[in-house]
Order: sequence, then structure tokens, then C-alpha cells
Amino acid sequence: MVFKRLLGAFGVGAPSVDTVLADSRVRPGGLLRGEVRLNGGEFDAEIEHVTLGLVAGVEVEHGEAEQAGLGEFHRVSVSGPFTLHKGEDKAIPFEIPLSWELPVSEVGGHPLTGMALGVRTELAIAKAVDKGDLDPFTVEPLPSQVAILQAIIDLGFRFKSADLEAGRLFGVEQELPFYQEIEFYPSARHAGLVNEIELTFVASPEGLEVVLEADKSAGRFSGDAIGRFRIGHEEALRTDWAGELDRWLTGLAGHGEYGGQGQYGEAGPHEAYGHGGHPGGYGDQEHHRGGPGWGTVAAAGAAGVVGGIVAGEVVEEIFEDDEES
Repeated sequence: MVFKRLLGAFGVGAPSVDTVLADSRVRPGGLLRGEVRLNGGEFDAEIEHVTLGLVAGVEVEHGEAEQAGLGEFHRVSVSGPFTLHKGEDKAIPFEIPLSWELPVSEVGGHPLTGMALGVRTELAIAKAVDKGDLDPFTVEPLPSQVAILQAIIDLGFRFKSADLEAGRLFGVEQELPFYQEIEFYPSARHAGLVNEIELTFVASPEGLEVVLEADKSAGRFSGDAIGRFRIGHEEALRTDWAGELDRWLTGLAGHGEYGGQGQYGEAGPHEAYGHGGHPGGYGDQEHHRGGPGWGTVAAAGAAGVVGGIVAGEVVEEIFEDDEES
């Protein structure tokens, strides 16, 4: 998709800019390629820099309430100073390496409600900066992530919503200042056990950190039950996730622990972390026998917020389909 904008900040007859993505569909750990196309206006312009910013809609907690805003989580300069002559056309190619932790915004061709990611072009002339329109892009899941998502669907769970929460997960190495929560309504089989489940991925070149939170509605304990497991991408493709997830959820019905590989805890966010002297058996070899074996883990924390969030900005209105001229 091409967004065209006359750089009004620089007056009538100023240059115009188009940002064109070679492919608007990417995967975590991949590359976002394209070019910034400049068209000279009615006068020579001294361009100081052309910068691209990757932006996402993020939820930030303010007391008991949450507020949506835009957070820029990555910036890259694609050009330093140059002169754009009157009427000159200039194309600046770019290639941006993407984080493995990039949140998923589409699964099987179906957009995830609540996800909004884009690239914004920033051009500076004579110390005036114009931030152009946002060019949205779509993030498809890795094959290892697809395996887990498909298992949840196969169990009868239905997608509810997805969002990005400002903050970090306890005990998890994390590059981005936010994490994604994908929420599902329970299947008919599990409706009496849980009200909903939330899934979080933290991917790396080596594999996935998977955090699953179940909002319990039955059993001796109420509240949230949280499981975590780390697994390589290839091993994730060989794992019977439907079976593992079903056993975990069924094991939550009557007591705080599920017999077998791994422990299934009922502790709250801070209590669960470090239970038994380590963060839920993270990395323990015993959790690799006979399937993942979900360990207890801390719930997502909110330590810090995304820099540059625009409070109260409505994401849906920012990602306009109409071209401006």
C-alpha cells in the first residue's frame, strides 16, 4: 500500500514522499523491505535525514484503567543529509531487520482484532520535521507459533481479542517494551473450568517462550493459573499441543497441581514466580520428557511503559486507507 503526503509542514511547493513496502506481510525475525520515494517540489530542499519508525498500538495501565496509545518501538535512519533538487525524483531503498518478538497480527488470513502495526516516515528539512502517514504491515505467525494456535482452535477455543500490554514478563528475557496477549473464549468442554485463556509468545532465534494464563471458574481454587514453557522451533512442530493443553486445563479442575511432568499452579502473579526456588522450572530438562509439562510462572508485569506513547490516540483512526495529497 502506498501513502502519499504533501509535506505541508514545509509550505506550498514542498517535496512529497511515498513510502512503498515491497511486501506488507512479514514474520517475526524477518525483514521489512521497501523504498521511500521523494519527489522534489518547486524549490531545492536540503534534506537533513529520512528516518523510519516502527509503531504499534499499545495498552498502558493507569491505576485501575487502561489507555490505548501509539508506541514507537524501533527507529532506523535510511538517509543522512542530501539536496533534493527542484522536480527531482529520488528513491531510497530500506531493509529493516524485525524483532523475533514482533506481535502476530494475522492468523490464517484472519486479522486479529486489536492489533495495529505500521511504519512511519519522518523527513527533516531545515530543522523542521514532518512525520508522515503510517503504512500498516501485517505480521504472520512463525510455524512454531501456528502449531500452538492451531491446537487451541482444534480444542474448540474461539478467538476473543488481542492487544499489546506495556511492560515486561517476569523472568523472561525480553527485547521489546511490551508483550502480546491473545485471548480466547473457552470451548464447550472447558467452559466449566475456565472463563478464558490468554496466550503470550516471546520468540527468539532459538525457540519460543510460551506463557498461558487460564482464568479459572471452577475447582477448589479460583483466580488465574499460569503455565510457561520454553521450546525450540523444530520441537514445537513435533509436539502434540492439543493433548498437552487439554491435560493442563483438565488438571486445573480439582486442585492446585497436576500430577505428571511439570507443576500446574494457582498462585498469583508474584507468588508464582520463583516457586520452588526457580521460575517455574524454566529450562529444567524434566519438562522435556513426555511433552512440555507447563510450569508455574509469574504473570505479566507492568514494569515500565513504552516510550513515545500518545495517550488517548485512537489507533483505528490513525491507520487511514485514504491517500492524502
